[in-house]
Amino acid sequence: MERQTKAFQRVYTKLFQLTKATVSLHATGIGNEELAIVDGRPAQVVKIMDDVVTLQVFEGTEGISTNAEVVFTGKAPTLKVGEDLTGRFFDAFGNPMEGSKDIMGEEIEIGAPSVNPVRRKQPSEFIATGIAGIDLNNSLVTGQKIPFFADPDQPFNQVMAMVALRAKADKIILAGMGLTNDDYLFFRNVFDNAGALDRIVGFINTTENPPVERLLIPDMALSAAEYFAVEKNEKVLVLLTDMTLYCDALSIVSNRMDQIPSKDSMPGSLYSDLAKLYEKAVQFPDGGSITIVAVTTLSGGDITHAIPDNTGYITEGQLFLRKDTDVGKVIVDPFRSLSRLKQLVIGKKTREDHPQVMNAAVRLYADAANAKTKLENGFDLTEYDERTLDFSKEYSQELLAIDVNIEVDQMLETAYKLFSKYFSPEEVGLRKEYVDKYWKKN
Repeated sequence: MERQTKAFQRVYTKLFQLTKATVSLHATGIGNEELAIVDGRPAQVVKIMDDVVTLQVFEGTEGISTNAEVVFTGKAPTLKVGEDLTGRFFDAFGNPMEGSKDIMGEEIEIGAPSVNPVRRKQPSEFIATGIAGIDLNNSLVTGQKIPFFADPDQPFNQVMAMVALRAKADKIILAGMGLTNDDYLFFRNVFDNAGALDRIVGFINTTENPPVERLLIPDMALSAAEYFAVEKNEKVLVLLTDMTLYCDALSIVSNRMDQIPSKDSMPGSLYSDLAKLYEKAVQFPDGGSITIVAVTTLSGGDITHAIPDNTGYITEGQLFLRKDTDVGKVIVDPFRSLSRLKQLVIGKKTREDHPQVMNAAVRLYADAANAKTKLENGFDLTEYDERTLDFSKEYSQELLAIDVNIEVDQMLETAYKLFSKYFSPEEVGLRKEYVDKYWKKN
């Protein structure tokens, strides 16, 4: 049954199929991804087959009857973009989470296609984060997309906040998916106390909100990012946390729609679902850019799970957090971390000796790992092995730990200090010109 309201919204009252997350009805003139209200609950069109329309109900369908009222809004999810966004936090539908002040600006549909490759410029600007495990070994570049891989008990949200505050970005857009209220307040307080709210925009889904609403959060955040990057030519840093919870929401919808699951109960569309978000990272010729730093939590440290596995194919590397038992701190693991774009800036936008120092330090750290294996297997250690073990502890303490906050040149000087403390120039293997120029300073 159909009738028209005064606002020309189509209203239906006859549902013929209900699952835990979806309802189906016969309707015409409906658009894909169009929003609707089903029995007072927000919903979105997820499938159209002839005149059969399937709606995903964000809060679930429990208690909805077959004669419930369905009101179509006539539009897909939208966001009003403008300078009014800055300094505020919004829910999955773009509504302010505090205060009643409406956003003034242009209303745009979220989830637009990623930027045409011919409009892209090769990333070339270095992003300093102050975290040596990133800046020294895995430098980030504007327009890059890269995730943190971390176990759920790692302080990844604290690291994300540190990156946000230290990175030299014009705008920071936080997409929080499945945040606890404590995490949400943590981000708010950190940004507020640092006096950075004037360049922060937040889109938040907490554990108190329906999990399926998380699916709107990244598109909201990236639509805002595109506004600032394209219209204002600003450098925008987008923080996506936690993408594993986003993928879990995809799985919930897929399973409730009786779709055949793929690996690890994930939908078969997982790769393209993730790619359409990550591919929004871009460097524009006019100076604007969108850089995406995400968090993907690992289940029991399993890097082969479908979520990190697919993510690794799409992104340009990963930053791996782990607890270093020797120093008792969380570090950015130099063996399992990789920034595929670092060669575009190290030694070019940073000091000339950066690539050599980075490679030498990681090689010596690898020698220490080999020495540790020898020790664990009962073999005698050489005097060189002993020195590498001492070096690795100080290297972790002073350069790999996530609480290190120094400039890149200071990171390089710290590395030289550790080199000269434990090794000869010949053992480190740096070019003679760099030894002559920088080693003597220590």
